[in-house]
Amino acid sequence: MQNRFYHAFDVETFGAARKPDYRTPFQVDRDRIIHAHAFRKLQSKTQVFLSGEYDFYRTRLTHSMEVAQIGRSICQYLRSRGGILKADFFIDSDLVEAVCLSHDLGHPPFGHSGERTLQELMARWGGFEGNAQTLRLLTGTIYQNETAVRGMQPTRALLDGVLKYKKLFREFSGVPQNHFLYDAQEVERTFVLGAAKLPRELLAGEALNAFKSVECQIMDWADDAAYSLNDIVDGVKAGFLTQDKIEGWAAGETIDAPQQKLLDALFDAIRSDRLESVFSTKIGGFITACRLRERDNFMVAKTNRYRFELVVTPEAEREAHFFKKMANDIIFESPQLQQIEHKARRILFDLWNSCWSNYVETGPRVIHILPARVGKLINAEKTPADKARQICDYLAGLTDGMIVHTYRRLFDPEFGSLRDLS
Repeated sequence: MQNRFYHAFDVETFGAARKPDYRTPFQVDRDRIIHAHAFRKLQSKTQVFLSGEYDFYRTRLTHSMEVAQIGRSICQYLRSRGGILKADFFIDSDLVEAVCLSHDLGHPPFGHSGERTLQELMARWGGFEGNAQTLRLLTGTIYQNETAVRGMQPTRALLDGVLKYKKLFREFSGVPQNHFLYDAQEVERTFVLGAAKLPRELLAGEALNAFKSVECQIMDWADDAAYSLNDIVDGVKAGFLTQDKIEGWAAGETIDAPQQKLLDALFDAIRSDRLESVFSTKIGGFITACRLRERDNFMVAKTNRYRFELVVTPEAEREAHFFKKMANDIIFESPQLQQIEHKARRILFDLWNSCWSNYVETGPRVIHILPARVGKLINAEKTPADKARQICDYLAGLTDGMIVHTYRRLFDPEFGSLRDLS
């Protein structure tokens, strides 16, 4: 039975048309992501704690898998409620799974610390943003070998699904710190919107960044649900979150009655060693907190993906915000994770300067410190900004382990045997 929710507009691909396939276009999207090298790299990229420090906590890969499961469940729950959605008119769970699996592809090593550092390094060259980097991968660089660099011919619906932010770097009044697309990605934004002209009211403030397809909204809430709860579970298991620390944090906050109830339940789950099961139940609650609502905007005539929006109950949103703030204040602002940020800055700055001095502002002799393929990509660019983008692509694509290994090869005098250099 054909799903009337989607039309030819939604499945049109960016780049060359695809060959006929026994799978649906959105199943092809999902499968290409799962089998991509960039997706496998997520297993060694930081979610909260540095990759490899503990065996039980989440990496970017396991986080993406959990977000995908939550996203699929939201689709199934919304469809089970009937009403707007029908047996032949529903949000495609394969598409939402593909969006969720790919939403963190562009994030660099060292998690948010690495993202902030690359943004600092790239500020004069058009910025760095994890979401924009994901778009760059999907449309241009996800498949690479010694002779070619290309994207995965994604559908319009997939590209739109990963676009949490649609405002270009140059469209901000100053230099934005995050939540932007690269200026060169105006082509992709135009494609996603079907060349529709942006209403003036969307260009003011954050309105354009808040304008998301329903699949993007589902991914965004699934992401919030996953990390607002799972960061707490990992933090407790790693010893970053104890009852004493949480009580000390709460003493400095204005805690209302519903939040106190959340704290009491958290303490009870920690004491009874039931935290994982209790928070798994909370994820189920976040899924069933979702509803659909019709809306009107300039894209409604083109696609049902903008005819509907996701609505989450205020209680669930407040709970997610409460646990995100707790995790940020106690875990991410802790000396241990601040030390990781210090390390990330040192490693990324040193590697950046080495790449820049050997491939952009070269001296009398160029030392080829990068893989030959990467060096060719940098040398092929004509402007410093484009060369900077290629260096950024290389650094952002490294895993936690790969970037530390690369750093040691270049700067550690004790790390220099032929085996180490292979």
